[in-house]
Amino acid sequence: MAASFVAHDPAFADIVGANPTIDLLVEFDEYPFAHEAGVFFENADNTDSLYITSNRFLRPGTEDEQIVRISHVTLARHGSDARTAATTVHTEMTAVSEAVPTGNGGVNFSYSFAEGAAPEDAVLFCAQGSRAQPSGLYAMQVAAPNKVELVLSDFFGRPFNSVNDVVVATSQKAGPGSIWFTDPPYGYEQGYRDRPMLPSQVYRYDPVRKSMRAMADGLGHPNGICFSPDENVVYITDTDWLHGSGETDDARASTIYAYDVISVSGEPFLANRRLFAMADNGIPDGIKCDLHGNVYSGCGDGVHVWSPGGVLLGRIKVEGGAANFCFGRDGEMFLLNETRLWRAQLGSVKGALLGI
Repeated sequence: MAASFVAHDPAFADIVGANPTIDLLVEFDEYPFAHEAGVFFENADNTDSLYITSNRFLRPGTEDEQIVRISHVTLARHGSDARTAATTVHTEMTAVSEAVPTGNGGVNFSYSFAEGAAPEDAVLFCAQGSRAQPSGLYAMQVAAPNKVELVLSDFFGRPFNSVNDVVVATSQKAGPGSIWFTDPPYGYEQGYRDRPMLPSQVYRYDPVRKSMRAMADGLGHPNGICFSPDENVVYITDTDWLHGSGETDDARASTIYAYDVISVSGEPFLANRRLFAMADNGIPDGIKCDLHGNVYSGCGDGVHVWSPGGVLLGRIKVEGGAANFCFGRDGEMFLLNETRLWRAQLGSVKGALLGI
C-alpha cells in the first residue's frame, strides 16, 4: 500500500481522527521536486500557497552541476472547509529558483525588501550554497516579482557550511523575531561546497540587534529544528546516521534531542540536552509540533508522531518516506515524497507554527 496510518499508542486516534485520509496531489517524475521546506500560506480568497524545494539533481545538459528548484503549489479551494472542499492544484517552478543556491528548509517570514518599506510576506529559505554562491539565509518575496535577498551568510566572517533548516521565535524567552537555524556539513560531503570552516552547530541571529550566537554544538549533522508551542523547548534532529556520500552508519545518531530554553543575564540559552526520540527507519529530518506539543518528524517510511513525553504514538506511512512536511489548515498535512506530494487529512490537530 502506498500510504497508510499505523498506530503504536491509543492516543494516535486523537490525532488522526476517526476517518483519516491521504491523497496524492501531485506526481512529477522529471526531477524530485518535493523534498524540503514546505512553507504554507493561508490566503483570504481560498487559494492557499505552498512553497517547496526540490532535492538536488543535475542541471539538464550537464554532467556535474547540481541544482535545486523551488516550486509554488497553488491550492484553489472550492468550499470554505478544507476537510470537505474540492481542491484544484496548480504547480509551477518560481522564476527565482536558483537565486536561492541549493535551497533546503524554509519558514514563513516577514521582511522589508526596501529600506523604510513595510514588511511583507516572505519565505525565509535555507540555502546550502555552492562553490560560487554562499550558504546562508535568503528571504524570498511571496508577491511578484519574487525578489530574493541574502539575509545572512557567515559567522563573523567565517562562511556557513550548508544551512539546512530554520525557525523564527515569537516568545519573549527565545527572543521575538530571532532566527534559529542548523548548519551541517552536507554540502562539502556532497561535493558542491568547500571544506567547512565551522563546526556542525545551531545558531541564533537577532535581525534587530544584528547579533549572532552559536547555541548548540556536539552534533554530527544538526538538521531539523522546531520549538514547542510555548517555545520553552527546542527540538533538534541529528541525522549523523546519513552522510552526504550516501553512506549510512547504524552506530551513529538518527536522533531527536530536546533542549530547554532558559534565560541567563536576560539572554536565551539552551540547557538540559536530552535524547527525546530515535527514528527506527531512516533519519528524522524535518520536524514540527502541533498545538498540543506532539512532535512530528519526516522519516524513512513517512511521518512519525511522538507525544511531548517522547512516546511514539504512530506514523503516517508513505512509500519512500518523507524528508519533510508541513501543516496546512483544518487538520491538513502535506507530505513531501520526492516525486510526489501527498495531502493527509487528520483530525482536529493544528500546527504550532501557524495555529490554523
